[in-house]
Amino acid sequence: MKSDETYEKLIALLDEHGAAYRTIDHPAEGGTEAVSRLRGHELAQAAKCIVIMVKLGKKTKRFVLAVVSGEQRVDLAAVKGLLGGTYAGFASQDVAEQLSGCASGTILPFSFDPELELIVDPALLEHPEFFFNAARLDRSLALSTGDYLKVAEPRVEAIAANG
Repeated sequence: MKSDETYEKLIALLDEHGAAYRTIDHPAEGGTEAVSRLRGHELAQAAKCIVIMVKLGKKTKRFVLAVVSGEQRVDLAAVKGLLGGTYAGFASQDVAEQLSGCASGTILPFSFDPELELIVDPALLEHPEFFFNAARLDRSLALSTGDYLKVAEPRVEAIAANG
């Protein structure tokens, strides 16, 4: 799935569920801090989306789409522990882009692949809306947090560490 297709799939899904969102066009930017400044919101309201690979044994691994607040980082040990893994690390860029359907820097806080489990840290959900690049470097979405929870149905777990 290419980023354009992923974007269209996301918008169709949100519209189908009547989710409250708005698009924000801005100069192309994938860095969380820089794009948050362009969008004009607190870093805590940005969704940082990272694909994690967790080894469960010698030949078994699972992938997690970890979503944390922009001011935090993913706690790999916490993700590993949630899945009962023996190792957790960042997925390769190729794997992350394949599973997410997005280019690096534009990964959505939604999973459209059954191999990619969506886990969101509760700190991101403390605001009435949050922001993320919408499978494109030049467009973001501001999405109602309540609607996100209804549509995406993420697993909510403490998976973040400060800065």
